[in-house]
Amino acid sequence: MALPSNVTFVTFDVYGTLIDWETGIADAFEKEASRDGFTIDRDEVITLFLEISREIESGSYELYAEVLRRTAIEIAKRIGWDLEPSRSGFLPDSVQRWRPFKETNAQLAKFKKSYEVGLISNIDDKLLGQTRRHIPLDFDLVVTAQQVRSYKPDPAHFKECARRVGGKKGWVHVASSLYHDVEPCLKEKIPVVWVNRRKETLEPGAKKPTAEVKTLAEALKLLSGG
Repeated sequence: MALPSNVTFVTFDVYGTLIDWETGIADAFEKEASRDGFTIDRDEVITLFLEISREIESGSYELYAEVLRRTAIEIAKRIGWDLEPSRSGFLPDSVQRWRPFKETNAQLAKFKKSYEVGLISNIDDKLLGQTRRHIPLDFDLVVTAQQVRSYKPDPAHFKECARRVGGKKGWVHVASSLYHDVEPCLKEKIPVVWVNRRKETLEPGAKKPTAEVKTLAEALKLLSGG
């Protein structure tokens, strides 16, 4: 599946693609655990977050703030940190402090000059609103898990985006998660540019994304034919 010759609409995943959520999550755990004199392993927390949040999201739909609370409680159990469940709100409360990658705002502004731009995210509207304070850009479309009442990799986000855009022609999705974005896009036959920030390698036999880049700047250069 090739990139469209005439790209008109570019959508972005938010957390991991535009926002450095790994640093945000690790900082939040470190700060809260330090209240109890408990030291976390940042890499272990991120690995557990990926695993546990996926498990929770695959169940019946609930707001992302609740997914974060449940994930925090389960991570604490697994690492031996005696966290009172009533304190689990520290994780959704931290979203407002998750920062964009250094390149994010400058590159989004450049994308906006040439394309319509949108966000497709596994989050609820309230928390996304907090994040958008860090991204001073008017998006042409926003699809959240709360709006479609499901979580990627379920295709509902992408089907809703296609419905609002009026089809898939000229649309490219840009994302960093193989599991949440690249794989469902390939299934839905949506061209997808993989921003491989984590320097991951594809599993043997896995379908390749339409294109792979290291940064948003590279993605823009690719789409603009530069």
